[in-house]
Amino acid sequence: MMLGFLLARAGVEVVVLEKHADFLRDFRGDTIHPSTLEIMYELGILEEFLKRPHQELHQIGAEIDDFTVTIADFSHLATHSKFIALMPQWDFLNFIAEQGKSYPQFHLHLLSEVTDLVEQNGHIVGVRAKTPQGALEVQADLTVGADGRRSIVREKAGFAVIDRGTPIDVLWMRVSRQAEDPNQTLGRFRGGNIVITLDRGDYWQCACVIPKRGFDKIQQRGLPAFREELVAAAPFLGERVHELKDWNDIKLLSVAVDRLQEWSRTGLLCIGDAAHAMSPLGGVGINLAIQDAVAAANILANPLLHSTVTDADLKKVQQRREFPTRMIQGLQVLAHKRVVNPYLSGKVPIRKLPLPLKLLQRFPALRRIPARAIGLGFRPEHVRTPEKARQSRGMIDTLF
Repeated sequence: MMLGFLLARAGVEVVVLEKHADFLRDFRGDTIHPSTLEIMYELGILEEFLKRPHQELHQIGAEIDDFTVTIADFSHLATHSKFIALMPQWDFLNFIAEQGKSYPQFHLHLLSEVTDLVEQNGHIVGVRAKTPQGALEVQADLTVGADGRRSIVREKAGFAVIDRGTPIDVLWMRVSRQAEDPNQTLGRFRGGNIVITLDRGDYWQCACVIPKRGFDKIQQRGLPAFREELVAAAPFLGERVHELKDWNDIKLLSVAVDRLQEWSRTGLLCIGDAAHAMSPLGGVGINLAIQDAVAAANILANPLLHSTVTDADLKKVQQRREFPTRMIQGLQVLAHKRVVNPYLSGKVPIRKLPLPLKLLQRFPALRRIPARAIGLGFRPEHVRTPEKARQSRGMIDTLF
């Protein structure tokens, strides 16, 4: 959606295909980091965006058994918004779609599920999709697969996947929020359980971290036992965990950390989770995807306008974005192995903070380091595409 908006803004004819009738799906990434908010500022739409209901997270902290720690402080970032905005992803997508629709080059097709790629002489020249009206084929000079970790695009293209492995999955659920609840969004490590509570205004969006493929065992123990584990990690939830009436109220996210060996072939590019699935640790996935979109627009807008896109242009996107992807994935895998998995496996209370956390508490200035890694990433992008959409007509670019 962001890439479609940026390219339409630059004058490129764009078709965005979305298989659902709307964007209203729960338990998606809801964290919009300072890097993304800075993109909004550069586009001149930040003020309007922040009028949408959201919560602001100025620090990231955790409760680790008997310790409360602050890990990252965003107040020192060199950005206009020094916080993470918590906003349902459907509101974010609707906002970007509205911005895109203000340009005549932007075309959003809902209820259009891509089923295959169209290939001619080894080149990808578009996609096939199914719609309520029947089969649809869209011809395109460039097809961009932005269809997530279960990407049909990368499957049909036959891209090789490098699996970094991950020992966890995540269960998502919502529990009502009360006025007397703590006002902090935190990771809560207690009694060998890990629960992240995200303040969504009138409810908590909760993520329970579990061992990989461990959901069946949890279900076998029964819902009452699972509720007890939630309360053990987040005692303030109390009796409200009984709002979880059955397992249908709990959604499983099978966590993957992987990336494509090659992100492109002639006529085709993958970005976001389709190119590199991320762990939910740090909530960085959606923001890396936005950074991919900005980099792709910066590199490809002019070649698209002049019908000169080459394989080398597409490779430049991967060359630009692979380093930050590798760095973040490396940190996520390290955190899984050194922190999350041992805690889930040990079920032993922590009596003494690890040295890195001790240093973060003793020297608050050090919190700027994780704040930059989480809030901005390792290669933040900036909008370089000029706004000239109302002056020129371009080619067709397909996104889904």
